[in-house]
Amino acid sequence: MTTTTNGRTITNEVTINAPLHLVWYAWTISERVSEWFAPETVVEAMEGGAYELYFIPGNKTGMNTKGCKIIKLVDEKELRFTWKGPDQFESIMNNENELTTVNVSLKTVDTDSTKVIVEHTGFKEDNNWKEAFDWHQMAWSGVLSSLKSALEKGEGSLCCQPLK
Repeated sequence: MTTTTNGRTITNEVTINAPLHLVWYAWTISERVSEWFAPETVVEAMEGGAYELYFIPGNKTGMNTKGCKIIKLVDEKELRFTWKGPDQFESIMNNENELTTVNVSLKTVDTDSTKVIVEHTGFKEDNNWKEAFDWHQMAWSGVLSSLKSALEKGEGSLCCQPLK
């Protein structure tokens, strides 16, 4: 897995030993997304559809991406959606007209493996955003590790869980 940063874009890339269609479903079917990303999800796989992740089940007010939408969908190739940061970055990241954007690209490596590239854009240059940028850099690495583990071993590790 590789992580690079370019200006204010986070790019993560991973090759998963699973066919393209299964990786696509993992990103676009609610039940599949909840196996590796967030325990509760609302994914409506169409442009304008919801891409909402609820990191604490039943909590609709905190630690979620409620209101985020799919802004581009190219079947088995590309998924782009708006993004809200976790609660500690709510004041800078979660204003409806200033959301960041996540773009997921999928490419077939061979019949049994798929390259996933996640690009997270829209981070501002100012110092208030540095911590949010650094946090997301770490989080996306963990998210893709979970996706890889879920698809290859059936053992996803849900992101952003509260400490017990």
